[in-house]
Amino acid sequence: MRKIIFIVLIIVSIMMEAKIRKPAVAGSFYAGDAKELRQDVQNCFSRCKNPLMENVQAVIVPHAGYVFSGVTAASAFAAINPDAEYEHIFLLGPSHHVYLGKASVNTGASAYATPLGNVPVDTALCKDLMEKSDAITYVPEAHESEHCLEVELPFLQYHMKKLPSIVPIIIATQELTTLKKIADTLKPYLNEKNLFVISSDFSHYPAYKDAEIVDGLTKDSIMTRKVEAFVNATLHNQELGIDHLATSACGMAPIATLLMMTENEANIKPHHVMYCNSGVSPYGGKDKVVGYHSFVFTTETSGFDLTSEDRKMLKSIAYHTIKATLEGKKYEPGKLSDVLLTKCGAFVSLHKKGRLRGCIGHFGEDMPLYQVVEHMAKAAAFEDPRFYGVTMEELDDIDIEISVLTPMKRIQSIDEFELGKQGIFIRKGYHTGTFLPQVADEVSWTKEEFLGHCSQDKAGIGWDGWKTAELYTYEAIVF
Repeated sequence: MRKIIFIVLIIVSIMMEAKIRKPAVAGSFYAGDAKELRQDVQNCFSRCKNPLMENVQAVIVPHAGYVFSGVTAASAFAAINPDAEYEHIFLLGPSHHVYLGKASVNTGASAYATPLGNVPVDTALCKDLMEKSDAITYVPEAHESEHCLEVELPFLQYHMKKLPSIVPIIIATQELTTLKKIADTLKPYLNEKNLFVISSDFSHYPAYKDAEIVDGLTKDSIMTRKVEAFVNATLHNQELGIDHLATSACGMAPIATLLMMTENEANIKPHHVMYCNSGVSPYGGKDKVVGYHSFVFTTETSGFDLTSEDRKMLKSIAYHTIKATLEGKKYEPGKLSDVLLTKCGAFVSLHKKGRLRGCIGHFGEDMPLYQVVEHMAKAAAFEDPRFYGVTMEELDDIDIEISVLTPMKRIQSIDEFELGKQGIFIRKGYHTGTFLPQVADEVSWTKEEFLGHCSQDKAGIGWDGWKTAELYTYEAIVF
């Protein structure tokens, strides 16, 4: 019996061992010995002079041998706060071995091994991505000998104090419609909880000076965050007639996928960190080189807030605008802070003895906040078709509530919508509708019901109309 149990344990051990993805390029692209590798990575980081950046959302890093691109890669990883606690790291890289017409996510490995240890794979999330999109599959051959993701792991292992599980994705297509499907599937995970690592080298095999020209044009296109600009730059580079130029970026597909996820996000900002090519290495010549860029994408916080004095001023503007209108006068506010001159939207709601007496709002960023409040206060008092106009006799019995709206953010999935914290804005053609965040406090709807009512009752496009409409979220500062 003991012998049988022992054999079973051996079999289980072998099966578990088989799930560890072994290093494919240890000893060639980077050192195979743990002590030597740690020293090499440390040396790469020691040569990085750029500072830490707040709220790092994604990096684009090269995947060549460390003697060629190690410092360039480390310069992007060095910008990440080592104390940052991400839930997942999404690793996106190109396929150098197989063409699939789609992406392959590694559901077959429980961890990736490097000389510095094992990095766990979130196989449940990997499988979930496969279920969500027909553009994502699992093909073992796409991962077994592919180096582009593996070479990034020692940098993360060395730099991050707490390394989360990874989601390894090899993109084996350059078809833009397929990349859009992949981007739409991954977009809900593009948030402060996760880090995206995009693996790509740049120009392949032009002469040293030609590489600088080509890589400069490619860099400029990425800094626009527009996938169209990036694709056009790569096409333009091919038309320059540069000798031996095989590609502007071997990771065109994962870069394009990242740009598709970020190009409509006004709060995501790209930073170019470092450039070099293999010609600067003592191991590389200058006749045929490979270019290496590193980028960091950060999420910029708006920093928008209202002081107590700002709030008092806005309520004063609303009240005195209504009062002056009743008196046939025009109200001119006093000194205004810079925040009140910021262009953003707002709603003004009037209540009398706890009951709604008028509510009108304005989306958009076409006028300063204080002017929006002026116009909306007047509209709520005299132009809301549900109520007769406010009179002078009742003015002092009316409470004024102002909801200042933060900039709207386009979302691709309702997973990105936080019921109760965010408002929803629905647009389909000429039809629009919205619910403020505080509406969720007044009803007991689910998220889908919230969207259904807004779609049906506000936008007029039917209960399920939101499913094919543009969805935007925003927050409100209510006082």
